[in-house]
Amino acid sequence: MVFRTALTEALGIAIPVVQGGMQWVGYAELASAVSNAGGLGILTALTQPTPEDLRKEINRCRKMTTKPFAVNITLLPSLVPPDYGAYAQVVIDEGIKIVETAGNSPGPIIKQLKTAGIKILHKCTTIRHALSAEKLGVDFLSIDGFECAGHVGETDITNFVLLRRAMQSLKTPFIASGGFADGEGLAGALALGACGINMGTRFMCTVEAPIHNNIKQAIVDASEDQTELLLRRWRNTSRLYKNKVAVAAKKIELESTTGKFEEIAPYVSGKRGRQVFITGDVDEGVWTAGPVMGLIHDIPTCEVLLKRIEKEAEDSINRISSLIVPSKSKL
Repeated sequence: MVFRTALTEALGIAIPVVQGGMQWVGYAELASAVSNAGGLGILTALTQPTPEDLRKEINRCRKMTTKPFAVNITLLPSLVPPDYGAYAQVVIDEGIKIVETAGNSPGPIIKQLKTAGIKILHKCTTIRHALSAEKLGVDFLSIDGFECAGHVGETDITNFVLLRRAMQSLKTPFIASGGFADGEGLAGALALGACGINMGTRFMCTVEAPIHNNIKQAIVDASEDQTELLLRRWRNTSRLYKNKVAVAAKKIELESTTGKFEEIAPYVSGKRGRQVFITGDVDEGVWTAGPVMGLIHDIPTCEVLLKRIEKEAEDSINRISSLIVPSKSKL
């Protein structure tokens, strides 16, 4: 059997699973492997230092897959913001059909992309933001529960409630993000009204993920309580792997009498985080991971993982369906 949802139908994919756009992880190696396996692979635009580098990465990915893949453009607070419009223009020029957007004030970028006929999958951590994105005409919403890695928002609403609120309030089809690693999770998300799932941490722990194997093994060895929430003091809360750097940064955040970001900045440097994935030293810097680590026990290929998820979801749905039996006739 195959799954047919609004997501698979619109995007031309076989399995309703999206690989999240991850900084320093969303390269062609992983995106192409996910797409080849039947899901939707995503290149992370800002992992590339310039728009022209993104163009090269898109072309590199095309040499690795003939299946649909997307590009992630995340708009985040920055003293010197990237030229988001230029990145979006490269996406348009290269004929990309699907873009995942996220972050602050995405309206201009979404308008630029929609004008070119690109399908937009926009990430939200609240129903309020999702309703605003609907008004911008996005095609799909990615509803991110508090369980997600990276930017979790400031409301701390978990997926069990957030997805049901999405079903009650939204007209736009949505996928579920945060805490998903297997087919049982996919079946649960479908039951709660989603048309697919987004996975980040789970895809980090695959053969094709372009990060050091030590990091993959650290994810396998970790439990669900090995994450740390940082930057809440500055309303930019991020969920990170709980290593020595994250613990030291959290102590500064809680105890600082000045509240100056400069005190914590060296600990949360993106450059240090990137080195983690290159050197394999889990304590080199901060890096994102979710509590879903507690559900991850191996490092499969993307093909093995997605086939397993598809089978697990089917088995789970059939098991639940078997609980429904004819009612006994009353005498």
